[in-house]
Amino acid sequence: MPRMPSRVELCPLALSDQDEFCTLVRASSELHLPWMRLPATAEEFQVWMRRFDDGANRGYLIRVRETGAAAGTVNINSIIRGRYQGASLGYAAFAPSAGCGYMTEGLTAILRHAFTDLRLHRLEASIQPSNKASLALVQRLGFRYEGVSSAYLYIDGAWRDHERWAITAPTPWTPDPSLPEV
Repeated sequence: MPRMPSRVELCPLALSDQDEFCTLVRASSELHLPWMRLPATAEEFQVWMRRFDDGANRGYLIRVRETGAAAGTVNINSIIRGRYQGASLGYAAFAPSAGCGYMTEGLTAILRHAFTDLRLHRLEASIQPSNKASLALVQRLGFRYEGVSSAYLYIDGAWRDHERWAITAPTPWTPDPSLPEV
């Protein structure tokens, strides 16, 4: 069956996205808390963007093709090569377009990008058990439940437990050249 064209596109996150990003984060605070805290000021955004300087983390906006509006953000974090060939995902919808399916399409695109272009073999998502929308999203995308990490991340003033979910590249898969042959 042919793949339907996506209503979204992935755009690398840039310093020029600062005003739009921070405005959307502020507008989405009720949606994001207590699960995450994203940069909401110019200063926080500029500090946060440094995480992408060395290539071990990649940031993207999920944009609605028809309007160009940012529907959400997704990061591929802590990329590890060698025998692991994996990374973790962090993502968030923005309130103005939450619930429209854009995050499902955006994360579908990020999986394709991660497994095909970046040649990663494994992606993990760590999600607080009470974040039902995020859990439903990874389940729709085919992630597998792998367990709970107690006191995993410090968010909203406390160490929070997270469920670990993972997905591996479909076969056939072309490995990154850094994967040892033996």
